[in-house]
Amino acid sequence: MRETSPTPYIGLDIGTSAVRCVIGVMEPGDQAQMSIIGHGSAPNLGMRKGIVVHADDVANAVTQALTEAERVSGLHVTRATINVNGSHIAGINSRGVIAISAANREITDEDRLRVEEAATIIQLPPNREIIQVFDKNYRLDGQDNIKDPVGMQGVRLEVDTHIVTAASPNLKSLDAVLEKVGITPNNHTVASLASAEAVLNRQQKESGTLLLDIGAGTTNVVVVEDGEIQHVAVIPVGGINITNDLAIGLKTDLDIAERVKVQHATLATNGPHKTRLAVQHDGRMHQFDAEEVRMITEARVEELLEFVDKELRKIQRSRKLPGGVVLVGGTANLPGIDEFVRDKLQLAARLGHLQPLGGLIDTVNDPIYTTAVGLMLLDMLLLPAQSSAAGRPNTNTFRLVEGLLKRITQRN
Repeated sequence: MRETSPTPYIGLDIGTSAVRCVIGVMEPGDQAQMSIIGHGSAPNLGMRKGIVVHADDVANAVTQALTEAERVSGLHVTRATINVNGSHIAGINSRGVIAISAANREITDEDRLRVEEAATIIQLPPNREIIQVFDKNYRLDGQDNIKDPVGMQGVRLEVDTHIVTAASPNLKSLDAVLEKVGITPNNHTVASLASAEAVLNRQQKESGTLLLDIGAGTTNVVVVEDGEIQHVAVIPVGGINITNDLAIGLKTDLDIAERVKVQHATLATNGPHKTRLAVQHDGRMHQFDAEEVRMITEARVEELLEFVDKELRKIQRSRKLPGGVVLVGGTANLPGIDEFVRDKLQLAARLGHLQPLGGLIDTVNDPIYTTAVGLMLLDMLLLPAQSSAAGRPNTNTFRLVEGLLKRITQRN
């Protein structure tokens, strides 16, 4: 009897500075584990702070990353779960209320979907649309903090949700790029949620944790508490801003400033003390004052963390997250950033590490691949509607990856 090939799951991270694709399959057996079978990356010159500004350049970068991933995996990619990025993303809280009309007053799956749908009936500007809905907790006849009301009995069912919206023009620009390269999005999701799926364990999701995905052009923020999404935000500051500041402060070219950042920028207080730093570019050696490089880097990262703390204050979580801060993204490679974040936010801080994976994990273990790996996991978790009742995640898969999502609203 011929064995069927395992279903591939694809995550496509279209970032400001690079596009990354990760392909995985679920290994058979009792100890099921996701195995990486392909990955690819390509520089992206067509985006600014998570927004498409040159569609052709973005399409070329996506094509290059997909081609590399296809070559490694031996598969042809036509569908993927895609990240949505940019400061246009905003999260709002909403509440849905319905009456239970069944004769026995028992809550069913249909009632749960109805109350979640009621929560999405909100006034939005014509240029914005809902991309995801997270149900945080339910209330039944005044009883609070119910995680799953199905099977319970009552008359009035309420749900508190966190709704993520995005600007329609930016979403259409992204979809136009995907159409040009022949990719159909299985799902759209925010980058921070994908990263949280890839690195946070159950204890961190329950206790209250801030995940910071510090990319090139943006910093994605997500707060997870009681196993639910509490807050989502995107700050238009990232690693590119450090490069720009170094170019201005050191009075040098951007290419040289980028080399200085990658090779020498640090936030660490210990280690060897240097007075001069040197980088080579176009056959010439360029020297800079080490303390000046450090001061410029610290100033920009400190400003970023002030924006982060402002987001935490919005939800009364500043300095009040037992799970601390988990750092991912390319800028998380900056030496000493965990200690710096700990001092500035007054929270425990650590670098994020991927949940156990098999296959080709050497490359994707780098923090820059965290979002792409998380998107791949969500591609499995957020199965299409025909794979699970009412479009909800497959329950076996949901338990397998300890998923955060309870429901995703698909865009038309």
